[in-house]
Amino acid sequence: MSRSLFWMVLSRVALVLAAFVALEMVVPGLHGLPALGVGLGLAALVAQWTVHSLRRAIAPLQVAAKDILGETPEGRKGLSLTTVRDFDLLAQSLGMASRQVHQALAASSASRQELEGLLDSMQDAVVAIDAGGRILWSNQRMQRLMPNAYITAAGGASGRSVRVGHALVQSIRDPDVLQAVQTALELRTVSQRRATSVLPGSIFEVNVSPMPGGGAVVVLHDITRIEQVERTQRDFVANVSHELRTPLTSISGYVETLLDHEASLSVSARSFLTTILKNATRMNRLTEDLLVMARVESSEQVLTPTPLRPDLLVRDAVLGMSGLVQENEALLEIGEVTDRQVFADHDAVQQVLGNLIENAIKYGQARDAPYSRVIVSARVVMEPEEAVEFSVRDFGQGIASEHLARIFERFYRVDKARSRESGGTGLGLAIARHMIQAQGGAIWAESNLGGGSTFLFTLPVAQYPID
Repeated sequence: MSRSLFWMVLSRVALVLAAFVALEMVVPGLHGLPALGVGLGLAALVAQWTVHSLRRAIAPLQVAAKDILGETPEGRKGLSLTTVRDFDLLAQSLGMASRQVHQALAASSASRQELEGLLDSMQDAVVAIDAGGRILWSNQRMQRLMPNAYITAAGGASGRSVRVGHALVQSIRDPDVLQAVQTALELRTVSQRRATSVLPGSIFEVNVSPMPGGGAVVVLHDITRIEQVERTQRDFVANVSHELRTPLTSISGYVETLLDHEASLSVSARSFLTTILKNATRMNRLTEDLLVMARVESSEQVLTPTPLRPDLLVRDAVLGMSGLVQENEALLEIGEVTDRQVFADHDAVQQVLGNLIENAIKYGQARDAPYSRVIVSARVVMEPEEAVEFSVRDFGQGIASEHLARIFERFYRVDKARSRESGGTGLGLAIARHMIQAQGGAIWAESNLGGGSTFLFTLPVAQYPID
């Protein structure tokens, strides 16, 4: 309490006491209860006067408090508090707090407007939802993405179908988008999907990220044009590869005929024809791999997964490579295997294993070793989830770490000269990656320079194995 307020209250109490004493002295016989009644009346008047004075002193503080809450009338903003005598320190504190709150609110409003402006300028559609799946905010791209109009409850038309407070399912009916949102809200992890029915003829990449305080942010990225370009590229590659098969087959056939039945060929001519046949054969392999890649990427290659035993898959793959093993004088072994069945396509798994074994035999020979040694294994793993892990290990020179992340790209070669000499097309590992991923698995490589390489891939276990 300020000093002036203390003296004000004290002086008014003294005034009541003095009045009471004066009444007893001036008015004869005014003692006891009558004097007390008169004193109480005077005290009531003084109390009312004091309350009125306090209210007048506190009124500016009430104005300052309302100013902090933003409830002060526009004409009274910035009311001066210098006239307050009894609560001057409190009034000054409230004034400072009011200015700081208004500054913080102004900065927050400016930041919000800037963020909304940035999100509105994005080409991606963005919508924020709460934990219950209700829309909190959406940018202009999202609002333009939805149907142009809907009928309001009052019977009027509105240009926005993404309405704050309404469930997202009322605006977007695509099951992939809703599934991604549900996954992000329930598991609190980033969820990604590919949506094709948000708008007719459009394809969207959906990314849903959970927010720390609950809810999630949904981003729709239009990839229609990218998909069209990739589809055009795949069709072009497939058509060109198909057209090249006939002339390449003719070239190979004629060259083989000359080499086998033309005895008058000179040494130089025979050498030239051998080179032609070698390159024609390599181009034939390249066209075949390009056709396979086009079918895999466009999902035209139909896979028929069934429960399969990994030990039998490994055995069949090893037996199928017996010719290559004899040709290269390699050692191909079967390591640890399991009979826990996997759910996969037999031909696709054989193609992947055959490709990995062939690469290991061709490129997995150590410099001081007389032959290549390859071990093929299959074992059950439990992390991140139960699956069967296949591995093809060699004991060659290994692969440098900077190449491991890219060796599954199309036409990527660790040693370009050596790969061409061996007749590789540069597509085998890319085809293997697509085939494994299409069956719900993953593929990767582990290697150390001088310590050999191991190519691994996983396949999901069969939930309903068969005998």
